[in-house]
Amino acid sequence: METQQQVGSFITGSPVPTADEKTWGMIAHLSGLAASLIGFSFIGPLIVMLTKGKESPWVEQQAKEALNFQIVVFGAMIISIGLMAVLVGFCLAPLVGLAAVVLSVVAGIKANNGEMYRYPANIRLIK
Repeated sequence: METQQQVGSFITGSPVPTADEKTWGMIAHLSGLAASLIGFSFIGPLIVMLTKGKESPWVEQQAKEALNFQIVVFGAMIISIGLMAVLVGFCLAPLVGLAAVVLSVVAGIKANNGEMYRYPANIRLIK
């Protein structure tokens, strides 16, 4: 009798995430950009983690990585705004914003390809 052994933590037991999992992983990363339009970039990945993360450990891991990154970006933007009093924030805020956009897009592409992505210099508050 052949038993199916689960490799990794994917729904199917396969080491490769399904197309649906890849799409939701990408959405987890890119939703931070959409949510940043209302000022709270961490809301998008949080919603993905709480909804689709329950269905797939792979999506949950992608959403947690995106959530941690967006929390760091949110904190960096708050600090940048505070530093605008001494003019440093006027240079720092656009750099933080640009880095957030570029890294979120790269992460979304990697997730859509089924690859795990870890943001550089990310503080992993949510494990």
